[in-house]
Amino acid sequence: MKGTVGELGEFGLIRELTSRLTTTPAVRVGPGDDAAVVAAPDRRVVASTDILLEGRHFRRDWSTAYDVGRKAAAQNLADIAAMGAVPTALLLGLVVPAELPVTWPTELMDGLRDECQVAGASVVGGDVVRGDTITVSITALGDLRNQEPVTRAGARPGDLVAVTGWLGWSAAGYAVLSRGFRSPRAFVEAHRRPEPPYHAGPAAAALGATAMCDVSDGLIADLGHIAEASKVRIDIRSGAIDVPSQMNDIGQAVGVDPLQWVLTGGEDHAIVATFPPDVKLPARWKVIGEVLNPSALPQVTVDGAPWTSKGGWDHFGDIES
Repeated sequence: MKGTVGELGEFGLIRELTSRLTTTPAVRVGPGDDAAVVAAPDRRVVASTDILLEGRHFRRDWSTAYDVGRKAAAQNLADIAAMGAVPTALLLGLVVPAELPVTWPTELMDGLRDECQVAGASVVGGDVVRGDTITVSITALGDLRNQEPVTRAGARPGDLVAVTGWLGWSAAGYAVLSRGFRSPRAFVEAHRRPEPPYHAGPAAAALGATAMCDVSDGLIADLGHIAEASKVRIDIRSGAIDVPSQMNDIGQAVGVDPLQWVLTGGEDHAIVATFPPDVKLPARWKVIGEVLNPSALPQVTVDGAPWTSKGGWDHFGDIES
């Protein structure tokens, strides 16, 4: 393998990347043709796309290329699961400088492949372009398997609000990295490689979830999307949300209330959903609030009152972590 992307060339790089891939039964035609062919037994395809830009969404001094690959796949595959669908395939659009060592895109592909395997999907194709800044564009596909999609618009007054997965871990890891540290490692790794509960999305749909999304922008922000789409108010009970002792320790060290990370930190890709009150939820789901009739208060409240601290992710603003 030659040293840089420019030395290897476009088609050499594509060969190197595709040689690292595995496949699944859903893939009828994989990389190497004009387009991939992926089975869609449900006859409806769930699709989502995201872009990661170096310096904005990842830093090479904080994350390896493999980390970036795992994260890029995870945040897209989580969107598929949050619709109640099963992830099937992923497409990669990659912009890289010619002087970039070949090991970086190959390790990125290893991360994409391995995260896809966790979710039961596979990388089926993409494109590579030369550019000044590393940019990773992902499109993920999924299959509903005869379930109806669970959107953000179905929450009803009286529903329970429940969450599964981590909350605030990525934001706490970001705070640690921002101050030049690399531990506690569990929180740093949560920022580098989120672990979405993929199977919980389709399972929630089967349980009768009325609305659902993944927590990518922060719990309050993402529940705000559900509240707005459903035209309801959602109240979160802060006492129902567990804050790990190590997160408390990090908060004390950096002068941040860890509840801020739990409520407004994004990129954990937990799944939050609303359920009818008579649904028996598995132990993995934690009930953290309820859906109420709309009122003059903000659409999402905490313990019955507006949350006054800033937070949540805005691509045209700044991250608050």
